[in-house]
Amino acid sequence: MQRYEVVAIVLADLNEDDITALIERIQTIITDRKGVIAKVDKWGKRHLTYEIKKQRDGYYFLIDFAGDGAIINEIERNCKIDDRVIKFMTVKKEGATTAEGIEQEAAAAEAKRAQAKVEAEAAAAEGKPVNQIERAPREARPRVRKDYNKEETQTKGE
Repeated sequence: MQRYEVVAIVLADLNEDDITALIERIQTIITDRKGVIAKVDKWGKRHLTYEIKKQRDGYYFLIDFAGDGAIINEIERNCKIDDRVIKFMTVKKEGATTAEGIEQEAAAAEAKRAQAKVEAEAAAAEGKPVNQIERAPREARPRVRKDYNKEETQTKGE
């Protein structure tokens, strides 16, 4: 078994039930062919950098799983047929390729998410800002400046 990620962009104007049904259909393809799903992430509606099939917005989701090439072929065939899918990409990645390894990885990720949630709630209760980047004061940051001599700044032909 190899490890894969499928990232897809679907039409932004689909309702939540249609998006869930589409994701469940891909999950069914994976599980029917003896694949193991590590995680499913719904990234949500995002503005596209450029128009794809005359669409400016799309709904992104990611499915991380382990399986064989037949699963990839079937997922890509279904994504090509479905008009609701704007764009999709399958990437082979490194990682645990056994069912037990993937389950352990999923459990570790869930524990990490739970820990982050507890820390965020504790910080909010203390009145501290959450998820803000702390920056060094302006005086403490090093200033980078290069001095150019006259020969470096002259252009050709002068």
